[in-house]
Amino acid sequence: MATIQWYPGHMNKARNQLEDKMGLIDVLVEVLDARIPQSSRNPMIEELVGTKPHLIILNKADLADPVLTKIWQKKLTEKGKFVMAIDSLHNTNMQVLVRMVKKAAADKIAKLEAKGASNPVIRIALAGIPNCGKSTIINRLVGRNVTAVGNKPGVTKGQTWLKTQSNIQILDTPGILWPKFDDQEVGYKLAAFGAIKDSIFHADDVALFLLKNLRKYYLADLAKFARTTKDQITQINDTDLLLAMTEVYGMRDDYDRFSLYLLQRLRKGKVGRITLDRP
Repeated sequence: MATIQWYPGHMNKARNQLEDKMGLIDVLVEVLDARIPQSSRNPMIEELVGTKPHLIILNKADLADPVLTKIWQKKLTEKGKFVMAIDSLHNTNMQVLVRMVKKAAADKIAKLEAKGASNPVIRIALAGIPNCGKSTIINRLVGRNVTAVGNKPGVTKGQTWLKTQSNIQILDTPGILWPKFDDQEVGYKLAAFGAIKDSIFHADDVALFLLKNLRKYYLADLAKFARTTKDQITQINDTDLLLAMTEVYGMRDDYDRFSLYLLQRLRKGKVGRITLDRP
């Protein structure tokens, strides 16, 4: 298994800037990819949040395995943490998100109101890995396109305070990874779902990793996408399956091209509602 690492300089800068602003933040909102809830958790975020209210969002829930999403919601909920699943792309649960933020900030709101504040403003920071949907969530909350959205990591470069009509101010932060993945499977999962630039890794390595997991947990979805049967898949290894799928999709022996195509389709939910992190 080839090593995958990606921690460009702007991520370290963003991490330091977020740490500097934590004193201004009432609630830290951590955005995870619902398809890899554990692998998309940045350990540095847990260090930064300290004792502040912590809201965890499982975003892209419409693309994830719904059964596992419910299990992960229960697993991640603990004292001082609030957890919810949303589909920011289709604007679902945004009002629930606003209520959840205010619930997490209830103590701060009560203190401000006791001092005579009317409709006090709550400051939150949205943090998470690249390409987890932070910008889309912010645009939904603000009600207009104020941040760049792209289907690739590294679109947001700086940090900006943004206002909403719900008396919430949002600190938009760039996607932040961490310097080293102790478990290389984490790097492969992040690569599969677009949190790492495609130019950083070999697409066929990640495609083979994906096929191994699909074979184990989502054989029916894999067979449908491969345009074959489950029985036929069980009779060949992952390398031969990748070559067979490359040919089926009209790319002859260009398995590098097909590998990238497979990952792109996975990210859009065209392979199925796939969750690679198992509770």
